[in-house]
Amino acid sequence: MFVRKAMMVLYRVCWLVFVALVLVGVLAEPLLPFGLTFVPAALAVVIGFTLSRSGPKEALGDRPAVEVDPPVTGRWSALNSPADKVPSHGTHVYGQTYAIDIVAEPETGDGEPPARPPFRLFWPVARRNRDFPAFGAPLLAVADATVVRASDGQRDHLSRNSLPALAYLMLIEGAVRDMLGARRIIGNHVILDLGEGTYAVYAHIRRGSLTVKAGDTVRAGQEIGRVGNSGNTTEPHLHFHLMDGPDPDAARGVPFTWRGVGVPGNGETFTVDAVEAGDAVKAEDAVKAPDRAGDRGVRDGGRPGVVGGAG
Repeated sequence: MFVRKAMMVLYRVCWLVFVALVLVGVLAEPLLPFGLTFVPAALAVVIGFTLSRSGPKEALGDRPAVEVDPPVTGRWSALNSPADKVPSHGTHVYGQTYAIDIVAEPETGDGEPPARPPFRLFWPVARRNRDFPAFGAPLLAVADATVVRASDGQRDHLSRNSLPALAYLMLIEGAVRDMLGARRIIGNHVILDLGEGTYAVYAHIRRGSLTVKAGDTVRAGQEIGRVGNSGNTTEPHLHFHLMDGPDPDAARGVPFTWRGVGVPGNGETFTVDAVEAGDAVKAEDAVKAPDRAGDRGVRDGGRPGVVGGAG
């Protein structure tokens, strides 16, 4: 993990040095010959490519999935799912080899438009977060755990679900966030220690919505925050993944499956019935059954979409 962490730090330093050299060259006298100015950028590209392709040896599916409870209730659809490809987001960085994005998809009446606004080519360029049904939805602890990281001070920005806004996110905003570190990519977040070397990441949480802090213990089904639109994202959604360490810069991804749901594929909708956290805890304490809440999830077809992930 130390090597991976060191490479991530060097990656960001190279990009920052490149930007500094370019700015100095534009605003004053160049510090290096024109060609040498691009050496830090070239090194950063090589390091970034190496990290993105360097994942866990179990990425081909040899490692058994860790079963946890679903982190939400209600009707949702999956995007960028590890059920369709690994790494699901096209990269192993930030421990997101097996990450998944989910967006709320409430049912609507016949003839009514979908509750979730669709991706548009040009207009509107951006939407308010309250236009999306996922925004503010409760997030639940997927297991009994200890909170190791909790941060919710970043703002929830407007959506990026149009072609101009998406281009801005991918070409400018995303690059800047990447240089500034994992915290700016995953936005407001919670990392839970599930035990046995497994950690759960909840990314893009709503500003000011966390109900837990580092050091707290939580029970499965307990509300820990609300879905938001912070960090590197196109619209309000939950980015969830498991990893083998508490630091996204150093950790590697761990496969998961949601109890009663499994791992929904891209565009597939699933429904999780609401269960009081206290009832779930009592059931677990009474029988310690591995299939607790196993009948809560229902999967069906759904519509695809575009959403920004943590990487």
